Amino acid sequence: MTYPFGAVVGMDDMRLALLLNAVSPAVGGVLVRGEKGTAKSTAVRALAAVLPPVDVVAGCRFACDPAAPDPACPDGPHDAAAPGGTRPARLVELPVGASEDRVVGSLDLERALTKGVKAFEPGLLAAAHRGVLYVDEVNLLHDHLVDLLLDAAALGTAYVEREGVSVRHAARFLLVGTMNPEEGELRPQLLDRFGLTVDVAAPRDPAERAEVVRRRFAFDADPAGFAAAWAGSESELARQIAAARERLPRVVLGDDALRQVTAVCAAFDVDGLRADLVTARAAIAHAAWSGRDEVTEDDVRVAARLALPHRRRRNPFDAPGLDEQTLEQALEDSRPDDPDPGPDGGGGGGGAPPPPDPGMGSDAPVSGAETQVSDPMPGDGDRAPGAAPDRAAVAPTAPFRARRLEVPGTGAGAAGRRSRARSDHGRVVGAVRPRGPVTRLHLIGTVLAAAPHQVARGRTGPGLRIAREDLRQAALEGREGNLVLFVVDASGSMGSRSRMAAVKGAVLSLLLDAYQRRDKVGLVTFRGTGAELALPPTWSVEAAAARLRELPTGGRTPLAAGLLRAHEALRVERVRDPRRRPLLVVVTDGRATGPRGGDALGEAHRAASLLAAAGTASVVVDCESGPVRLGLAGALGATLGAPTLRPEELAAESLAATVRSVREAA
Repeated sequence: MTYPFGAVVGMDDMRLALLLNAVSPAVGGVLVRGEKGTAKSTAVRALAAVLPPVDVVAGCRFACDPAAPDPACPDGPHDAAAPGGTRPARLVELPVGASEDRVVGSLDLERALTKGVKAFEPGLLAAAHRGVLYVDEVNLLHDHLVDLLLDAAALGTAYVEREGVSVRHAARFLLVGTMNPEEGELRPQLLDRFGLTVDVAAPRDPAERAEVVRRRFAFDADPAGFAAAWAGSESELARQIAAARERLPRVVLGDDALRQVTAVCAAFDVDGLRADLVTARAAIAHAAWSGRDEVTEDDVRVAARLALPHRRRRNPFDAPGLDEQTLEQALEDSRPDDPDPGPDGGGGGGGAPPPPDPGMGSDAPVSGAETQVSDPMPGDGDRAPGAAPDRAAVAPTAPFRARRLEVPGTGAGAAGRRSRARSDHGRVVGAVRPRGPVTRLHLIGTVLAAAPHQVARGRTGPGLRIAREDLRQAALEGREGNLVLFVVDASGSMGSRSRMAAVKGAVLSLLLDAYQRRDKVGLVTFRGTGAELALPPTWSVEAAAARLRELPTGGRTPLAAGLLRAHEALRVERVRDPRRRPLLVVVTDGRATGPRGGDALGEAHRAASLLAAAGTASVVVDCESGPVRLGLAGALGATLGAPTLRPEELAAESLAATVRSVREAA
């Protein structure tokens, strides 16, 4: 029994976004972002129950409409007099671990080659046609699958191609994704492809929270009775959706409303024109839902609030949101009664520019004074306790495009963009015997395997006789995502505030690179008397960036403690996620201090030997500065079996310059 859609308490923006897409799937789907336990999945699963039923051709696996069957339907062509039926709209859930064949469908290549039969097994896209396709934890779905889903949702068609055999079928559905931002964000390119995005949070009002609990208890105690009590409300909601769908083709988007749409999108400096199209479609859907035949300013305002917040983000560490003052100013400047409309009606030059968005530029320094302070800390920062007090956190310098650091060898982990790995996607590197159904045929390998047996199989004419044992699967090599564990020296030996700002900027750049390459990240810091796991391994790069910005500095340099803490964190993570290979990035000047009389540097190298013995791939970022350099970070890198880089060598531009200089010298 499904929880009724109308019984969901609060969450007005989420429910409205879902309903607008139910009225007009052309809006492009909904991404719901929010903390766990906020009824995201409950609301999505309840939506299908209030969608109008669909008429289908009897026996068609692709849910063709009897009134207008798909002429290219793989189960067609359908006779105009073919019997039809009616069924409820479906909600199809896509598991995070689904394969591409499970999503789009698959061709049975074995039967096609050995028996000449073209057999197609529909996937989840076909099952969701004319219904809802729901992806929980969409941020954990492989990027190529998210691209595939969004392309199908935009085109309304799914394609399956294998070795020259092609099948297409209609795939028009409402795409809904839910995610917890703490587990990592979608890449900006994928985020932009969702039509609407809403952020949800649990209500803070005690009375509203009490009502949520009360309704949930009532539903758990008697699901059928609870559903019956809400049946009238659900029926009315279904009627309103059907009426809005019928009204939708008649809704007019006038020139004035269109000018407001484009003015709002321009005010928020969004990239491309997808934002304008989505905002316009959402405004039309809102007008239809509200019972109007023409788009008004209120429709544009509501559509902008749902379609633009995720498109105005400039980098992964900016906070999402929409500045209401900028929105209202853009609407006001583009109203038709503007006293100085200009030659194109767009407001001319008489209006004042919209005010700056206070939510943008979150990477700016905390204060102007902080960016100017450059008083150094004590030289080594390792005086007796109390002699070198902790310094407040310093803001990082601006991030740059970092070079790619890789784990050596070829892995087989989760798809990503960092290290080489055996993968379902990538370039073909050979042919192997299949261990199950053949999904990616290696044609040359198959022909070479079958060729020596043609005489024995009695071949007398042209053509090739292929047996099951001749089939070869293509072996692909792509890229995998890794666990990038940062071990950051936050002791007083790291020197001045400007130097620590540069170090933080370098680590922030590597975090941005990890975000783009679909890595898991963690953060270990050490200073004073010990080390701590400041951020357990997570997909939330934003959380790691926040911890880095807040990191204070000062005190002794317990390098051994930091390396041992990293060793323990990696040991635990190998149990939790054994397929994800780790990459350890140690950011330090190589100094180590401890209690008087102890061999702190020797302890640090013994800890490094443990990591090297475990086969941990590492990189040391040498932060030592000054006219006299001891080379301690380089020695640590030698013990770890790791390359040692200066912070300035982390930039991709510096790597390109090095390559150019080598080529010129040759």
